[in-house]
Amino acid sequence: MTATQAARGWWRHLYVQVLIAIVLGVLLGILKPGWGSAMKPLSDAFIAAIKMVIAPVIFLTLVSGIAHMRALGELGRVAARAFGYFIVVSSVALAIGLVVANVVQPGAGLGIHPATLDSAAVAPYVEQAQHSSITEFLLAIIPRTLVSPLAEGSILQILFVSVLTGIAIALVGEPAQPVIDLVDRLSVVVFRIVAIVMRAAPVGAFAAMAFTVGKYGPDVLDYLLRLLATFYLTSALFVLVVLGLIARAGGFSIFRLIAYLKDELLLVLGTSSSEAALPPLMKRLEAAGCDPGVVGLVIPLGYSFNLDGTNIYMTLAALFIAQACGVDLSLGQQLALLGVAIISSKGAAGVTGSGFITLAATLAIVPSVPVAGMALILGIDRFMSECRAITNIIGNAVATIVVAKWEGALDQGRLERALGGGNQ
Repeated sequence: MTATQAARGWWRHLYVQVLIAIVLGVLLGILKPGWGSAMKPLSDAFIAAIKMVIAPVIFLTLVSGIAHMRALGELGRVAARAFGYFIVVSSVALAIGLVVANVVQPGAGLGIHPATLDSAAVAPYVEQAQHSSITEFLLAIIPRTLVSPLAEGSILQILFVSVLTGIAIALVGEPAQPVIDLVDRLSVVVFRIVAIVMRAAPVGAFAAMAFTVGKYGPDVLDYLLRLLATFYLTSALFVLVVLGLIARAGGFSIFRLIAYLKDELLLVLGTSSSEAALPPLMKRLEAAGCDPGVVGLVIPLGYSFNLDGTNIYMTLAALFIAQACGVDLSLGQQLALLGVAIISSKGAAGVTGSGFITLAATLAIVPSVPVAGMALILGIDRFMSECRAITNIIGNAVATIVVAKWEGALDQGRLERALGGGNQ
C-alpha cells in the first residue's frame, strides 16, 4: 500500500471513527445540550445490540474451548490459576486505592454534614446492595432452565451452562464430534454478526458522549475535579506500574498491548461500558496467540471477578466520603474496610452497575461512614465509570495473556507479531 492510499484510508479504521465520534458528541453536548440529551436512545440501542451477542459469544467460545481441551483436569487448572491471579491483583488494586486516598486526601476539608446529604438519591443503590447477599449471589449462578441464560444475558449463568455443556461434550467423546463441528461453525457466524454490529460503534460512542455532556453540562467536569483527577491518575499508575510489571514478567509490553487494543478501549471510553468491548476483545486476544479455550474462560470470569478499576474506585471513593464528612477512620477500620471490599467486590459481581452498588454494600458494613455520602459522587459517577471500564478491560487482557502463558497455551510468536504490528 502506498502512502497516498494509506492517507486516503485512515478514516476507515474503527478507532479513528470512534475518536471522531467522541469529539463530535462532546461538541454537540456543549453547543446543543437539548439535542445531546436526546441522543440517549441511540446509545442505549447500540449497547443493547452488543449485549445481544455477548451470550452466544461466551457460550460458543467456552463450549468449543472446553470440548477441545486435552483433559478435563486442564479446565480446573485454568480456572484455579485465573482465580488465584484475580484475588492477588484485585487485592493490590484495592490496597492502592486505600493508600492513595490517605496520601492525597481528596475529600479533606469539605466539611459536609451527613444530615444535609440527599439520602433519597442513593436509596435505589442501597436497596440493590441489600439484595446482593452471598446466598442470593450463589443462587443467581444457577439458571431456571438450561437455555434461559442465553435469553437473559447473565454472564455468571452463561458461564455455568457453558462449562456444564463443554464438560458433557468432552465426556461423550467421539460421538459428540458433530456437535463440536457445529459449535465451531456457529462461532464463525456469530463473530461475523459481531463485526456487523461493531460498524455502528461510532454512532453509539457519539450518542453516549452527546447525552452525557448534554445532560450534565460541561461544568460537571469541574465538579469534584480533585477526586476525578486522583482516580484517573491512580488508575493510570496501576495500569502502567502494576500491570506493566506483570506484563514485563509475562514477556510483553503493556504499552504495545494498549496500542493493540485501541479500538476496544476507545469504544469503552465512548460508551462507558466494558461489555461493549467483550466480544471484539475475545477475538483480538485469540488473534494475538491466546488459546480460545483460555480466552473463553478467563475473559468472562474476569468480567465478573477481576475488576481492577472498580476495586480502586471502591476504596478511594469510600475514603473520600469519610474525609468529606469529617469521619476519621483508624488504621484498623481502614483494614476492615479493605477486607470487606475484597469480599463484596466478588459477591456483587453479577449485579448491574456493580461499581456504585458494591460501594453501597461496602459502606453499609462500615457504619461510621454514612452511606448517604454516596450522593456526593453520584453526579460524576458517569465519568468515573469510563475510567473504571478502561482499567478493567486492560486488566482482563493482561490476565488472559498471563494465564495462557502459564498454561503453555500462548503462541509467543503470534503475540509478538500482533503487539509489534499494532493492528496486524
